[in-house]
Amino acid sequence: MTGKILIVDDVATNRIVLRAKLAAAWYRPLLASDGATGLHIAKTEQPDLILIADQLADMDGLTALALLRADPGLSAIPILYLASCGDPDLRFRALQAGADDFIAKPIDDQLLIARLRNLVGSSAGGAEPAALTGLAEEPTIFETPGLIAMIAGAEQTTLRWQQDLTPFLAARLQPVTANQALGISGPAGPAPDVILLQADCSQGQAGLQLLSELRSRPTTRHAAICVICTGNSAAGVAMAYDLGANQVIPADFDPAELALRLTKLIRRKQHADRIRASVADSMRAAVTDDLTGLWNRRHALAHMPGIVSRSHAAGLPYSVLVVDLDRFKLVNDRYGHAAGDQVLIKVARRLTANLREGDLLARMGGEEFLVGLPDTDADQAHRIAERLCDTVNVRPCLLPDGTSLPVTVSIGLATGLPGLLIPETLADVIERADQALLRAKTAGRNRVTSAQNAA
Repeated sequence: MTGKILIVDDVATNRIVLRAKLAAAWYRPLLASDGATGLHIAKTEQPDLILIADQLADMDGLTALALLRADPGLSAIPILYLASCGDPDLRFRALQAGADDFIAKPIDDQLLIARLRNLVGSSAGGAEPAALTGLAEEPTIFETPGLIAMIAGAEQTTLRWQQDLTPFLAARLQPVTANQALGISGPAGPAPDVILLQADCSQGQAGLQLLSELRSRPTTRHAAICVICTGNSAAGVAMAYDLGANQVIPADFDPAELALRLTKLIRRKQHADRIRASVADSMRAAVTDDLTGLWNRRHALAHMPGIVSRSHAAGLPYSVLVVDLDRFKLVNDRYGHAAGDQVLIKVARRLTANLREGDLLARMGGEEFLVGLPDTDADQAHRIAERLCDTVNVRPCLLPDGTSLPVTVSIGLATGLPGLLIPETLADVIERADQALLRAKTAGRNRVTSAQNAA
């Protein structure tokens, strides 16, 4: 089954017919004959989508819709409003009350299933990240006014759209050509929140080719896309939804209704942007040391095997440096942990500035750092390590209170060689570097000591 869909309809034959259609499309139908039952099932089952009729035994569909949207636990579930007629006023009120879309009878089966597939897919893609980041609830206001890019076959069309929509929208409307949107002719400009796209749905995929291209481009793939359909074809509209359109609207649209739909799309897209940014921040935090901004132990141990495999595949050695601040405990004991933190930050910056692109630098914990040097033999690694020692001790660390602290590091070095009779593991190489570090400390600190290469 591809998802649970709740059908709320007081007409038994409607429920039976819809259940059969949904089951044939591999959905699991849930049935409710009135609004109260539908609300209860929605709370207990948490369906992936709700189909709600405009007339129910105990309340009208708009009331049921308002109750569903008022519940924080249900507010993110897509709702498709099923009406007995295509009354424009009812459609506007349903959208205003929180419906994601409105379908009037008679219902085209292909279009219905495509719209369900589209809404369920769009909702499922952001549900888990939203829950993990604590951003499951959409904001009620825009973070920014929003940008809508308008693409049509004629300049007069985008001008008319702009004139029709401006009285109802706070968002900025910007006409662009298809080539500009795709980044083919000149800079694409800022990424839009919504793309308003004119397309002939009656031509099938040929008329929707630009929609597919926009969905695949980095600058537009996250934008909401509202297709203004110039051809009267249910199959074409269904295809537009399957190709990634968020809304498909007839060319003779009502400006107030389209503005309402666009407003919802902007809010949802900006919410999705916040979720993506939060997930990216969380991923960075999981592999980054909070204090120094360097990679942390987890990242280092996960990525060092890649350095090993790439170097050995090229028949080249790799080297590992274990770097440790000398007498760091005395800094913490005498000047406090805040001063110690400042020293760690400054040392991390100096090390970073003196490594090559492609080298790996991580804080392994406390005052210890690890450096991974791909395609680097022992002699090269020793020169790099000496440079790191020099760059740390060349000048003292200046603390915020003006205190000047001399700082040095000791470095243990080990090199992993390709083609050994008995292959050496990464853990073995790091252990040899650790032992070399201990010898550097014993020999007086502020020096580089190399481990003997494995036979």
